[in-house]
Amino acid sequence: MPRWVFPLIILTVIITLVEIYTFQAFKTVSKSKIVRYSFLLVSIVVYINFFITVFTYSRSDGQTPQFQMAMGLLLTVSIPKLVIIILLFGEDIYRWILKLISAISNNETKPLAGRRKFISQIALGLAAIPFASFIYGIIQGKYNYKVLKYQLSFKDLPDAFDGYTITQISDIHSGSFTNKEKIQYGVDLINEQKSDLMLFTGDIVNNKADEMDNWIDVFAQLEAKEGKYSVLGNHDYGDYMDWSNKQEKIDNFKAVKDIHKKIGFDLLLDEHRYLEKGGQKIALVGVENWGRGFKEKGDLEKASKEIKKEDFKILMSHDPSHWEHKVKQDEFNYHLTLSGHTHGLQMGIEIPGWIKWSPSKFVYKQWAGLYEEYGRYINVNRGFGYHAFPGRVGIWPEITVIELKKG
Repeated sequence: MPRWVFPLIILTVIITLVEIYTFQAFKTVSKSKIVRYSFLLVSIVVYINFFITVFTYSRSDGQTPQFQMAMGLLLTVSIPKLVIIILLFGEDIYRWILKLISAISNNETKPLAGRRKFISQIALGLAAIPFASFIYGIIQGKYNYKVLKYQLSFKDLPDAFDGYTITQISDIHSGSFTNKEKIQYGVDLINEQKSDLMLFTGDIVNNKADEMDNWIDVFAQLEAKEGKYSVLGNHDYGDYMDWSNKQEKIDNFKAVKDIHKKIGFDLLLDEHRYLEKGGQKIALVGVENWGRGFKEKGDLEKASKEIKKEDFKILMSHDPSHWEHKVKQDEFNYHLTLSGHTHGLQMGIEIPGWIKWSPSKFVYKQWAGLYEEYGRYINVNRGFGYHAFPGRVGIWPEITVIELKKG
């Protein structure tokens, strides 16, 4: 028996139980068979679409928008049902406890009349929140670009760079795009910031260089007064798909690196550049991807060769785990690190000044936004594009603007 058969059986059993519970909730609340069976029919269509997509998917195709949409629809109909299951299963446990007490004490205890209907109403009401959120996230949330601005002060910043502005973008993932008008809007918003410097921190494609073919003209419009620089991300190496031969992968990687030239970015591959202003300079360092558990390729020592310890330094490193494990306590003192990679998992809750949460925090200590330790900073950009899930829920696409101040 093939190895995938048993997991498929388990998954089928789980899906069946989930659907039974959900159907019971609808049955308890609504007397309309049209409502009950319409929702069940939608779920069945989504499941069939997902399984057909998975079984016809080839890793040699990369992760296509069609694959992502199948995954997105599955999550959209599945996650709200978890809310229903938790409440109804909890109510079932309570009823069984009452029955157990009755059996032990020989005193009959009856559940309150109508409680099942009341719990089902609450469950469906709560489930509607993530359902609507996922629908919004797929249709509009992935284009809900946010400009986040920070002002950072450093006592050893050269005077000439006081007020110097940097726009950071990350994780374009062009292979996921389907709407040129919306992407054009995002690019125009980036240019509206009119920063001195523009830095891109990796993952320009999902896997293949040709994913960018239809977007070169759009991203070539990006402007910065004093230059545009970039680094690679883990997806840019083509490691997440199958290639017909080794040379094909090598050629693709070269083509990915060439994209940066086509859109006017200076790609730093374990290299540095000095940025000069008013007779003073700061060091811009860019490493290849270094990620704990992904691709630990970046060579920080090589990239920093010929840089002085006392120089003010900005480091571009795609994966924030690099900062956590290698950079933040480095005696060479990298003042500001710019990363991306996490996307904030594209799902979470962020209310400024109150709550900031995403499942991403269980994987990355620094998962979104600005962090400071040992007098050094890292900004983890939430990403411009999207990947795997074709939307964003609560974690919006980000354009970061950082102003450097002396003091």
